[in-house]
Amino acid sequence: MSNQKPAAATTASTATPAAANTSHLNLNEIIQRLKASHRVANDVQSIVQSICENLAYIQGRFPPVAELNDYYKALAYTIKDRLMSRWAMTASTYYQKASRTVCYLSAEFLIGPQLEKNILNLGLMDKVKEALKLLQLDYQTLIDQEAEPGLGNGGLGRLAACYMDSMATLNIPAIGYGIRYEFGIFDQKIVDGWQNETTDKWLTGGNPWEIERSGVKIPVGFGGHTEQYKDESGNFRVRWIPQETVQGIPFDTPIISYQDNTTNFIRLWKAEACESFDFGSFNVGDYYKAVQNKVKSENITKVLYPNDEMLSGKTLRLKQQFFFVSSSLQDMIRIYRQHGSYMGGFCDKYAIQMNDTHPAIAVAELMRLLIDEYQLSWDESFEITQKCCGFTNHTLLPEALECWPLPLFASILPRHLEIIYEINWRFLNSLPEAIKNDVHKLQQLSIIEEKDAKSVRMANLACIGSHTVNGVSALHSSLVKEQLFKEFSELAPKKFINVTNGVTPRRFLMVANPKLAQLLDATIGSSWRHDLSELRRLEALSEDKHFQAKWSDVKALNKKRLATFISEHLRETVDPQSLFDVQAKRIHEYKRQHLKILHILALYNRILNGNKQVVPRTFIFAGKAAPGYYMAKLIIKLINDIAAVINHDTRVNRYLKVVFVPNFDVKHAQLVYPGADLSEQISTAGLEASGTGNMKFAMNGALTIGTLDGANIEIREEVGNENFFMFGASTEELKKLSANYRPADYVERQPELKAAMATLSSKDFLHDYLLFQPLIDNLWNQDPYYVMADFASYIEAQDALEKIYMDKASWNKKSILNVARMAKFSSDRAILEYCEKIWHVKPVKIA
Repeated sequence: MSNQKPAAATTASTATPAAANTSHLNLNEIIQRLKASHRVANDVQSIVQSICENLAYIQGRFPPVAELNDYYKALAYTIKDRLMSRWAMTASTYYQKASRTVCYLSAEFLIGPQLEKNILNLGLMDKVKEALKLLQLDYQTLIDQEAEPGLGNGGLGRLAACYMDSMATLNIPAIGYGIRYEFGIFDQKIVDGWQNETTDKWLTGGNPWEIERSGVKIPVGFGGHTEQYKDESGNFRVRWIPQETVQGIPFDTPIISYQDNTTNFIRLWKAEACESFDFGSFNVGDYYKAVQNKVKSENITKVLYPNDEMLSGKTLRLKQQFFFVSSSLQDMIRIYRQHGSYMGGFCDKYAIQMNDTHPAIAVAELMRLLIDEYQLSWDESFEITQKCCGFTNHTLLPEALECWPLPLFASILPRHLEIIYEINWRFLNSLPEAIKNDVHKLQQLSIIEEKDAKSVRMANLACIGSHTVNGVSALHSSLVKEQLFKEFSELAPKKFINVTNGVTPRRFLMVANPKLAQLLDATIGSSWRHDLSELRRLEALSEDKHFQAKWSDVKALNKKRLATFISEHLRETVDPQSLFDVQAKRIHEYKRQHLKILHILALYNRILNGNKQVVPRTFIFAGKAAPGYYMAKLIIKLINDIAAVINHDTRVNRYLKVVFVPNFDVKHAQLVYPGADLSEQISTAGLEASGTGNMKFAMNGALTIGTLDGANIEIREEVGNENFFMFGASTEELKKLSANYRPADYVERQPELKAAMATLSSKDFLHDYLLFQPLIDNLWNQDPYYVMADFASYIEAQDALEKIYMDKASWNKKSILNVARMAKFSSDRAILEYCEKIWHVKPVKIA
């Protein structure tokens, strides 16, 4: 790199703050004074006093008129007070040391409710409960009062939240960058069996955890045109003249470490108009035009994932992605330049991780900022960009690998399209002659899709612009190399690695399953809370009858808790003594909820045919379907219609119950995972990148029935083949099968499958049976996800596990061993791998 510092543009977004001189303020003295205040003291009486003050002074409420939400916020502010000094000291330490920082770019952060997690991490659980008891307030009622930020669709957002939790706990300097959606993932209601989407108004009651940084305003442009010119040195330059500009306003949410001082944060961007009110228009009576800019700008961050079937939806979604990426990169530069550093060292300060293709535009935007705003050369800019950026791929499904129509992309981001063309041209030009002469390979490697209507392939842009590309399970990463990015991996095989996903034990064991956590503490001590590998000590107790009895008691309590929830909220009585068989995940054909349905119908038919030896089961489904995905919504309707029949059929409802838990989110997950006996991970082999629900279920003692797909393979390797119920064809077997696959042949050869399909098509069973004909026809004729092919193997595995379930000692042993061998699937392990293999970031201990 050149050591000569070029003239840098000093825009409002990037100029060094004028006040960086704050030496007259003694941060340590301030923090010591804060610590001396009862507002941050951790004794019970100080917590009581803080709750009362936060009710009165912050909210202006007092007991006769205070509502539950007021008391919840008073408690939340009390907990927040106690982490703010840690946050300030963390920020100060990072600033003083100029610490290399992970910037995790993700369109989703499903962080879940924050109150109980923060109480746990501060080590204040017992004292808070005692304080509330003195105030005659119920702890669980206040915990339940918190609205959940629905800032994600599923596993991607929950993974991002787990990783932020682990980075804080492991003392890794990190900022999570995303979007502050005013309305998150839709609330799911079930109306006449159908999914009904309603608005998720998570901000209605206020959000005590976030802090608006109104002093930071980041300009983000869209549309317009570019102009070419020569700078003072005669170098060719381009400037972008946007047609419209909005500004990004950051809202920060603290992410505290587990019983340590590090407090990182997630910075979520809200879009605002640069000028929100047109006084001239208002004065002449055009009231709509007076606020038109405000409405148009704020629409960018109004709702999570607008329906992109229409052009307007695609436009808004692309704007969303560019808005948060540009705001984040400009913010990183703003922070970086507080030290007055030349931009050539930017890649030494930041490791930028793109969580799937949503933030892939970061490659082009960072290039634009470095070249156009800071006048660096192309080569130096690309070197910095590539050294900064890493790309995590989360899917093999073509519909999830974003491609933007070229005309749309050009109209919104004209300068970025020019940069992408240049990146593409330089990359293709650098290829060996043999590849340049191979048209097929050139097409696969190009960022621009040339077939039919031209489009911009964001996954290819991310691959070229990153130093490392990782998959999220061993199988997925191998398929990424062998199939999805085959041509890229042949060019640079060392660029592609695997980092298997993990989940945080703080949220999904300590908070979700406190009874199990207490049993573990009492049995092996609490060191497992800091190092999950300590759970291996449970192996020696897996056959201990006394310990098994305690283990079984904990599971029984969790099942009763889930059964009570189902009774109170769904008006369905389920037997906690029955086997709780759970499939909780996004509704999608490849996840094969319809395979589970066919199993239920097979058991239903067995009972009607006189076989009363089946183990009583409660089948629990949960998950949302994408609003525009008709077949997935039809599956939800089918589950609910089958439940209506089976649950009211006195011939079978002693043995079988079917329940659909609507609006599955982190709150519901904390009930469902601990209450499950059996975890259904039955996706078609090769299509689930990793899964994280499979880890959460196993971490809570559920046994898994699953295909050789995603992280299932590694879970099976860790817990032992004998403690995992495997079934179904492998990816290699399905590949061989695909050429001559005839699903109808499998139906004809299997009497139970044929009977189950006949039941689906029977008006005696389902009143609206014709409604489900598209689903039935698809299974008979196409069956793209091999439900028919895997049915016999699935039923065989289900029958085998029933026999084991009848032997409680054997089942408990397997359950204990599952938990004991879960260390690999902690997000702490995953983050340590990212730090070592990709980010090259070291922990920074906060004093």
